[in-house]
Amino acid sequence: MAIATQESNHGIDERSLSDLIERSAELKGELVAFGQSARFDRWLTPLLLEAAGPERLLDESDAIRITDHFILRYRLPDGATVVDRFVASRRDLTDDDREILLGWRDPVEGIFEIRRKDGDALVLLNLVDDLEYRTYSNVGPGAFRGVSKGGFLLTSLVPVHSVDGVWLISGMMLSYPKSSATEIAQAAIQLATSQPELVFRNPEKIEQGWARMREDRAAFVEFFDADVLVLTPAEAEQQLNSYYRHRQEVTIAEHPNHARGRRLPGLDFPAFELPRELADSDTIGVIYDEIDGLNFYADYGLLRDLFANPTLAGRRQYQDVLRTYLREESIAPLPIRRLAAAHPETTDAVFRKLLRKPGFTWTEHGEELLRRHKPWYYEQEPRPGVSAIGERLSELAAGGRRRRFTRARRVPRQPDHP
Repeated sequence: MAIATQESNHGIDERSLSDLIERSAELKGELVAFGQSARFDRWLTPLLLEAAGPERLLDESDAIRITDHFILRYRLPDGATVVDRFVASRRDLTDDDREILLGWRDPVEGIFEIRRKDGDALVLLNLVDDLEYRTYSNVGPGAFRGVSKGGFLLTSLVPVHSVDGVWLISGMMLSYPKSSATEIAQAAIQLATSQPELVFRNPEKIEQGWARMREDRAAFVEFFDADVLVLTPAEAEQQLNSYYRHRQEVTIAEHPNHARGRRLPGLDFPAFELPRELADSDTIGVIYDEIDGLNFYADYGLLRDLFANPTLAGRRQYQDVLRTYLREESIAPLPIRRLAAAHPETTDAVFRKLLRKPGFTWTEHGEELLRRHKPWYYEQEPRPGVSAIGERLSELAAGGRRRRFTRARRVPRQPDHP
């Protein structure tokens, strides 16, 4: 697979680039001072205290990382970022200054392998999105002293305004030697699994993710003869571990050379374990959707029973579970849509009772109801629930042996227990 690149052409005017980097450094210093001012204490301080834990210990690198993320990405109550507030407060900024600053609101987060040094820049391969980035430091090339080809950096990058494909280190930069490759690969896979949006900066990975999710979903449906399961927590763990073991056995049978020395998960080494908040539920809904991917839902059995028998809508327990599914921001429309489609004769009665609206019909008002309660779902473009890992990361994870691919699954957001 060819690695997509974010590297710019070499026809950049070095003086103009140097001026941009210098101006970026000045603006970043002013922005950080603004973000650390008393006006933002009510939001930044709790983030730092949470990271410090009960011991109230927080090292400098974590403090810088958290502060940088807060300034560039944290959404204040009105939806603005600290960058937005800074730009709005500074009428003396030029149009170029504003473009520089606003371009930093979407930094590239990742774990980077140092491919080579090129003048004052490093060419970095982001192991998470499999793209290369030509990267400078706004404090000068001295920041890269001591790092070498084959080593690794944990950092964030922001673009250099008006110079396509050129990036700056943002916030803290932690370096690791080449000998840390195995641990670095594990950390990169964990990052790709828990935050698949970082992987999908690479359009190629989006297509690969959809293809692999379709393949995995087809295997799931073939194994269970359904794409919806309602199980107790114990049954869910047991059956999903059986499924993942089956998938591994199929993969190993197809690629026996890749499995040498690897241990298959068994009863004493589970591949899947439910989060604690789900383990306390009476039932778990497991839905593998074509678009939303594989997701798990607490007390789904209660919700299914309610849609099958709308007379249960008069009971508080059933009302609470439906309200939770409807109002909880972390729950997508998927489970309600699925049950409404499975029970068209009773869905209207369920919502009329819950909403106290005798004229409610799912056909006319259902989608509007979901959009009102879950606007975030409709504002974002669908992404596959499987993260496609790049070849280089796969090699590092396999200890240098080439592998065709490594699949990393998104960790779905869970509903609160009603």
